[in-house]
Amino acid sequence: MLSIRRSEERGGGDFGWLNTRHSFSFDRYYDPKFMGFRALRVINEDWVQPGEGFPTHPHRDMEIITYVLEGALEHKDSLGTGSVIQPGDGQRMSAGTGIRHSEFNHSKTDPVHLLQIWIMPDHSGHKPSYEQKAFPVTEKTGKLRLIASPEGQDGSVTIHQDASLYAALLNPGQEVTHELGASRYGWLQVAKGSVEVNGKTLMQGDGAAITDEREVKIKGLQDSEILLFDLA
Repeated sequence: MLSIRRSEERGGGDFGWLNTRHSFSFDRYYDPKFMGFRALRVINEDWVQPGEGFPTHPHRDMEIITYVLEGALEHKDSLGTGSVIQPGDGQRMSAGTGIRHSEFNHSKTDPVHLLQIWIMPDHSGHKPSYEQKAFPVTEKTGKLRLIASPEGQDGSVTIHQDASLYAALLNPGQEVTHELGASRYGWLQVAKGSVEVNGKTLMQGDGAAITDEREVKIKGLQDSEILLFDLA
């Protein structure tokens, strides 16, 4: 079964420097029907204006993944990490016992478009850590590329939860298939374009909770970029 969360139904708003859309309850947006899905707690789609961003702020006990779609995001944290996250990178920050960080648009002229994802950890109190890897376009075109997983399988970044995150780039007509194991769930997020998922059409910004399905078939209807979560 697919339960579709349409883009236009999301929370958030346009604050000038930031245009944001929340798939699940976050900050000033609260909907008790959308508090997350399994261990997946947050999917925020953000457009940040040039030179703007999020000043230093704290997190704890959360696995945070940033996926840049266009532009570049500059990251600094209390571990001493300083990095620029580009499209195609997989960036993971385990907040654990506590971390402070800032995120700013790296460009003074162009906006940055990104997805920020929060996954609840398997338990509290992990040591804070940071990891970033590049995943080339060729590894995601017409195929599902694992970018985050519990053990860092296949060169993915490592998260403290029984969850796997895949990314794919699909041309019109291209199709990928993912098998969900017993007692597994999926969430499909359309980052760009439009796709058909098990016979249902999803547009940019749409998401879908996938339950009681053993196979997920995703076909590109336009040039598309998707994220697929495999969740316990």
